[in-house]
Amino acid sequence: MSKSGNITALMVALLTACVAFQLNASMLSPALVTMGEELNASQASIGLSQTWFFTAAAVFSLFLPRLSDIIGRKKVLIGMMVMMGVGSIISAMAPDITWLFVGRIIQGVSGPTVPLCLIMLRSAVKDPKKYGALMGLITAVNGGIAGIDSFVGGYFAEHFGFRSIFWLMVVIAAIATLLIVFLAGESKPGEGTKMDWLGVFFIVIAVGALLTALNEATKLVGGITAVPLVTSLALALLAVLAFMAFWRVEKVSSHPMVEIVHLRQRSTWAPLLTTTLTMTGIFAVINGIVPAFVQATDPGFGIGATQMSLLILTPYALLGWLFGPFTGRLAPVIGYTIMLRVGLLGSMAALAIIGFLGLHNLGWMIAGTVLLGIMYAGTVNIMLNGLGVVLSPAGNPGFLPGMNAGAFNLGAGLSFLVLPAILVATAPLGGHGSYLTVVIVALALTGAAFAASLLVPKPIDAEVAP
Repeated sequence: MSKSGNITALMVALLTACVAFQLNASMLSPALVTMGEELNASQASIGLSQTWFFTAAAVFSLFLPRLSDIIGRKKVLIGMMVMMGVGSIISAMAPDITWLFVGRIIQGVSGPTVPLCLIMLRSAVKDPKKYGALMGLITAVNGGIAGIDSFVGGYFAEHFGFRSIFWLMVVIAAIATLLIVFLAGESKPGEGTKMDWLGVFFIVIAVGALLTALNEATKLVGGITAVPLVTSLALALLAVLAFMAFWRVEKVSSHPMVEIVHLRQRSTWAPLLTTTLTMTGIFAVINGIVPAFVQATDPGFGIGATQMSLLILTPYALLGWLFGPFTGRLAPVIGYTIMLRVGLLGSMAALAIIGFLGLHNLGWMIAGTVLLGIMYAGTVNIMLNGLGVVLSPAGNPGFLPGMNAGAFNLGAGLSFLVLPAILVATAPLGGHGSYLTVVIVALALTGAAFAASLLVPKPIDAEVAP
């Protein structure tokens, strides 16, 4: 097979893997009510199964990319797809909510699918321009499969029950596994290196405890109660202690998961900080605040769930999917950091439209979310994922993409903690006043992300002259 044929075959396999993972992440959203009814479980319990899926995904993202450097990326990606299929089968056959939890946590093993696919792609494609375009194509799937995934999920749940969605996931995971087996090549740049399992243990405890603390803290949004407060504080303390232990282990280990010198570099902490702030400012706005507002009769527009998806979520996801390859193609020429900053400024403009015009007019609300789809889903999301790969240390290519995936999940958790809490706290301002305050805070957080992006160094090796 020619080299271009090899790349095309690899892209088919990687895109299928990313689609399979994205279905796990987004296809269940419209089926949550049906799942609760068929399993005789509360919506809170069903929601918790989603939370544990994303928490597991974040934790496995921390070390599987590094492990793939050592034992083989193709091997690890195949293992992730197989575990995704196993988790889907368990979820499809779950007799109760407990087994659904088990299945969803096992599905979470597939958490680092997108960063691992980007690492494999970078290993195969040396031309920066070509890599940028293909990176955009793969990463754009991460923002939603052109908006159709949630519709298909809703259709399956309504006509065949929620279990049919998991069986569809099994089929897609099986196809992805076979395509990777036959179309992807193997690479293991860290072969012969020992895995730092003690460091993995402490960083997994640190991030897992922090994410769980955030989940517990969300229970405080409606009012302060003792148990969630004490639990979240205890978990936060555990996270700090575990991270200190991780730092110490990495300093003395002969084969650290990451060298301390890399953690201190701007090329490591600046993109992680930018990712966390960006997600905190934007994620809950588009995935919770805006959909809730437009569906509310007062002070919103009182439109139904299906109409909301058609007017708000689908254009947002579709434009992100369409623009991703273009912005990815431009990044190596114009500059990854420049594209990131343009995207963040555009996202701030979109939030301003949503807050100052969209809360009073549905047309402006749609215009704001469309712009957010282009600037955030189609630009910022692509650049942050791409920078995680191209800024990773040469001797440890799996490190930064994994940590960046953790930052995405941490920011998403913070977003659903901070912004709804502000909405509740500012309720005395009235409907429009409280929603406007939330959007202004989101705007300020995205501004802080822009300031952090100014510290992200230019990935010189990944950029070329026009």
